[in-house]
Amino acid sequence: MSLRPFGEIFARGLIVSCQALPGEPLDDPAMMAAMAMAAQRAGAIGIRANGMFNVSKIRGRCRIPVIAINKRDYPGFDVRITPTYEDALEVAKIGPDCVAIDATARRRPGPDDLASLIRRIREEMLRLVMADVATHEEGVRAAELGADAVATTLSGYTGGAVPAEPDLDLVESLAKAVRVPVVAEGRYTTPEHVAEALRRGAHAVVVGTAITRPQVITERFVAAARALI
Repeated sequence: MSLRPFGEIFARGLIVSCQALPGEPLDDPAMMAAMAMAAQRAGAIGIRANGMFNVSKIRGRCRIPVIAINKRDYPGFDVRITPTYEDALEVAKIGPDCVAIDATARRRPGPDDLASLIRRIREEMLRLVMADVATHEEGVRAAELGADAVATTLSGYTGGAVPAEPDLDLVESLAKAVRVPVVAEGRYTTPEHVAEALRRGAHAVVVGTAITRPQVITERFVAAARALI
């Protein structure tokens, strides 16, 4: 069975990441689903969500396509976005349109290397694969290994200080180098960031914290107020 191309399922535009950290007030599947429904009503073309319970709830209440991840921490490994086959299978069974995985060059837990994981998700789970990468070379390799889309999600998060701005140059370089859709993700906080990423060749842009984490958004406003009090 052949899979429909990523670009046919996910139109060009905005994908909203509906996630909350453990212990945050909105860390509840019903809350994530409500956020996803609000994003859908506002015109988002897709949702990115973490974990089987959140994905299931969102899938049941939204009609726009869903990218699923399954964050797991394995001692001795830095890879935590859907690290293993079992982690991918857990969310794939819920029926998302795509499963996103860490596709960096870092060591990963489990017996599957990146090539094997991409192939097994596509062939055994019948799900599209979005490769979250940090560098141009990782993005090109992931596309060569069969990933259906490449995302700049991990740029700036695999070592050293985290930059303040999104990596628009990586979006542009990957858009010129690979034949699969490039998804811009990571520190996109303004409408201007989104527009620039699309101008530079992104097929879609994922925005999370700036839309769906009111605690972080409120902290920014509080800091501005306290500076003048």
